[in-house]
Amino acid sequence: MKNGTLYGVGVGPGDPGLITLKATKILKQVAVIFAAASTKNNYSLAAEIVSPHLKEGVPVEPLGFPMTRDKKRLATAWEKNGRIVVETLKKGKDAAFITLGDPLIYSTFGYIMRTIQKTYPDIPIKIIPGITSYQACAAAAGQILAEAEESFAVISGALGGERLKQVVDHMDCVAMLKVYHKHTEIMDALNELGLASGSILISRCGLDGEVILQGLKRGCNTPPPYLSLVLIKKTGRL
Repeated sequence: MKNGTLYGVGVGPGDPGLITLKATKILKQVAVIFAAASTKNNYSLAAEIVSPHLKEGVPVEPLGFPMTRDKKRLATAWEKNGRIVVETLKKGKDAAFITLGDPLIYSTFGYIMRTIQKTYPDIPIKIIPGITSYQACAAAAGQILAEAEESFAVISGALGGERLKQVVDHMDCVAMLKVYHKHTEIMDALNELGLASGSILISRCGLDGEVILQGLKRGCNTPPPYLSLVLIKKTGRL
């Protein structure tokens, strides 16, 4: 039996209107939808976004991933969930693994893709790109990320302010994702670098409760919601 195709489908940053036409086309074709979820619950924002675009009766199966940095636990989860996905594909069924933003940028899909490619190299995999959170946030804030000869970087805030200090001298603009856990440390770094007043914090972009905070003041240490990022522009309009 011919193997089914796995589609890694980016469904955008959260606003249901920012899913691409190609993504909706694929979602209407596949037999099964897989969505990453915490092992503590089965909730998936990505699943909510795609719900209007699915064929009637198409199952949406949550795949549990632990919220941990323990590499052994994570590897076990990737292998387990990879086998679950492959079971469907080996039956000749096409499936989609949906992910917020883009499948190849800070996405669980990348780990699943590598796991499957390593063990089942005959499984066809195709990627449907999605609009990223930093693109949507820049649009919401009216912030130009780069123009003319400028450069910009996308970095994770998981390592706090030290990572920002490593790259900020080499870039005109930095989009820092994953700022929730190390928010206080990141704020301290922005103040130390003299960049706080020209930075923008965007939370829950395109969703209920969206917040756009222009200019981050010293002492602004209240942790933002989980879906938050900071845009840091050193030149041009702040």
